[in-house]
Amino acid sequence: MTRFDQARYDETYDAELLTYHLAMVKLQQRAIASGERILIIFEGRDAAGKDGSIRRITDHLSTRATRVIAPPKPTDLDRSQWYFQRYVQWLPARGEIVILNRSWYNRGGVEPVMGFCTHDEHQQFLADVPKFEDLLINDGMKLVKLWLDVSRKEQKKRLDDRRSDPLKALKTSPLDEAAQSHFDDYSKARDLMLLRTHTRTAPWICVRSDDKRVARLNIMRHLLRTLGPDDIARKISKPNPEFLFPFTKAAIQDGRLTH
Repeated sequence: MTRFDQARYDETYDAELLTYHLAMVKLQQRAIASGERILIIFEGRDAAGKDGSIRRITDHLSTRATRVIAPPKPTDLDRSQWYFQRYVQWLPARGEIVILNRSWYNRGGVEPVMGFCTHDEHQQFLADVPKFEDLLINDGMKLVKLWLDVSRKEQKKRLDDRRSDPLKALKTSPLDEAAQSHFDDYSKARDLMLLRTHTRTAPWICVRSDDKRVARLNIMRHLLRTLGPDDIARKISKPNPEFLFPFTKAAIQDGRLTH
């Protein structure tokens, strides 16, 4: 890409992002006025772009009416409770948008792959989570579940960048090495989790995130069209199905989800 092409690409990206930021502000104003409760779950492989996508979404939202939660490692007390209990405290109140940067779906991926839960606990989770989410939705909560997928090659590049860039030191984790060495195990856990927890009322939306900018724009399109009132949603382009699509079993087999 030439310098001119890069500048034009940057200008186009910035203009589209501004359009979505303005629409997100309007969406939140309506949500506050109507008392809507909005919960957005970001899940995905390590280095799939969750943090950056969340930052772009929240850039101009109200700090009083927006909470971003990255659940910490569970305590001994947490582990002694009903599994979903610790997450209930972070659910949105009226007029709030809550974004979970990882969620109860830790038990669908990280925990079984790394041996942090038993086989029975994993299976119980897969059986319980659709019922738990139905309770939230039936109580009027709006729930969006996003799975960000990244290729093995791009994940390695991003993890290597983290280790070499001192400004990204706080993004490194002891689990980074496992992300690559257990890539296939994570794929199997992901496939099972999506198959068992994708429901009509709480569907999974998959995002191919090797291109971070494209992923962010498509995520914002989806949120605005899904959560926004009609007068806001209809002005937003549909997400590109090459990069963002509802989960189907076919996506595991046709290469849209990485293995």
